[in-house]
Amino acid sequence: MVNGVDRPDNRTGVPTRAMFSPQFRHDMTLGFPAMTTKKLFFDKVKAELLFFLSGSQNIEDLEKLGGTKIWDGDTFNHTWVLKAKFPGDMGRIYGVQWRKWRKISSGKDWFGVEAVDQIKNLIDMIKANPSGRRLVVTAWNPGELDEVCLPPCHAFFQCFVADGRLSLGMYQRSCDMFLGVPFNIASYALLLSMLAQVCNLARGELVVTLGDAHVYHNHFEAVYEQLSREPYDLPTLWLNPEVKDIDSFKMEDIKLLDYKHHPPIKAELNTGNKT
Repeated sequence: MVNGVDRPDNRTGVPTRAMFSPQFRHDMTLGFPAMTTKKLFFDKVKAELLFFLSGSQNIEDLEKLGGTKIWDGDTFNHTWVLKAKFPGDMGRIYGVQWRKWRKISSGKDWFGVEAVDQIKNLIDMIKANPSGRRLVVTAWNPGELDEVCLPPCHAFFQCFVADGRLSLGMYQRSCDMFLGVPFNIASYALLLSMLAQVCNLARGELVVTLGDAHVYHNHFEAVYEQLSREPYDLPTLWLNPEVKDIDSFKMEDIKLLDYKHHPPIKAELNTGNKT
């Protein structure tokens, strides 16, 4: 708010105040990075991450988990909706790229297509070669951006293991600092913790590199209200210690303990779908 530059936003029609490529770092031993100056709806964080890890592209599967409403039809790219394969089809979104990345294995056509499970490969590599520099998962697939209802915002993450601790660095290209980023931080902190548990490692550091970090002008009042609040101590994340497989986590296996927070602050989601 102090050092950002005001810029137009042709997609949404709402100007932003923005900075390029600041970084957030958090040592997970200090607590779980859930926003305390307003309420983080952690059940929505859990639901969305479990949905991504399932590899599904059907919004009904997200709704069964109680997922966030940001993925409803009003948020979708209207061009995508017109060509969706089935009702509720979200296209080749995060989880599909994580678990079912297309691999062309014969010639220049789509015959012989295989699915690459990046999450499984990541876990196998962490266990086999924890000091490796290829512990990478990407959701940004340039060849399939027209096959997705929303292009990925958090596009890429890499893991790093040292001294028995697993750290995770994520790059986010588009960063709505008031509405989206607190949710994304919590989601990747949870993913880091789940990966650490199934790989028998301690939780290390979460590093989030923010590309276009911005506050929409119509969020200014809400931001100033939040900035006036005094933060509380961070909560603790509990994971069911019996779960040793990334695909076995359920909603009840993940809990946020001692989460004290200020009340929610409402703000409009700027989707860019307005005429």
